[in-house]
Amino acid sequence: MAGRRRARTGRGWDAAPPRARKAPVRADPTGSGELDVDAPLWTGEEERYRRADKPTGDAAAGAGGPALGDPAGNVAAGGGGAAPADPTEVAREICLRLLAVRPRTRAELATALRRRRIAEDVAAEVLDRYDEVGLIDDAAFARAWVTSRHHGRGLARRALAGELRQRGVDGQVVGAALEELDPATEATTARALAERKLRGMGRAAPEVVFRRLVGMLARKGYPAGLAVSVVKDVLAERDTELAAFAEIIDPDALTDLIGETGEPAGEV
Repeated sequence: MAGRRRARTGRGWDAAPPRARKAPVRADPTGSGELDVDAPLWTGEEERYRRADKPTGDAAAGAGGPALGDPAGNVAAGGGGAAPADPTEVAREICLRLLAVRPRTRAELATALRRRRIAEDVAAEVLDRYDEVGLIDDAAFARAWVTSRHHGRGLARRALAGELRQRGVDGQVVGAALEELDPATEATTARALAERKLRGMGRAAPEVVFRRLVGMLARKGYPAGLAVSVVKDVLAERDTELAAFAEIIDPDALTDLIGETGEPAGEV
């Protein structure tokens, strides 16, 4: 009589391979494209909202029911011929889902509606209404952006202006928001950034230290003159060797370290 087969233990050659775990998604509360490793993980609901402004294709529409941005609201063949969705309601839902994640500029919402194939007149009607009730406020968005990105990332006026223009904020609105960031505050932040980076650099040649500090400030949008002045002061207070190097720095030589784009030349 054949022996009884032993029950599978789930271990050994006949064990099923482990199921791959989906990598968690980190939040990007600012929308700059940089992942914030200190932020909490997104929940499944937030991840669904995060994808709300992505364009839909034929595959998405055929996955079951009408696509969110399909103004016609057509169902798949054989689905029963449901009534078309109201384009205005579809546009409102798209905007509300995006605004539930974070504030958006009017241009950002208009781009999302265009990707979802919402007619321009419908989009304009919905966005005008949201302007009236305060759900869209580019001026408030710009002020909050300047405060958050300056204190959180140490960005200077030039870098902040570029980010706001990329999000479709009007130039006059950008200028008004940047007026709240005065030169004294900008200089104080630049000095704090240079001091913090210098503490983590260890021992290096004075010219290397100088180039890295100036390059870091240049990438954050600080003017060349301010960057050199701040770095000279920080080096002068560090030790005797760096102080002696700071004394011989020629501010006019900065053009050899920072190109026309504001990026430092060489290693940074």
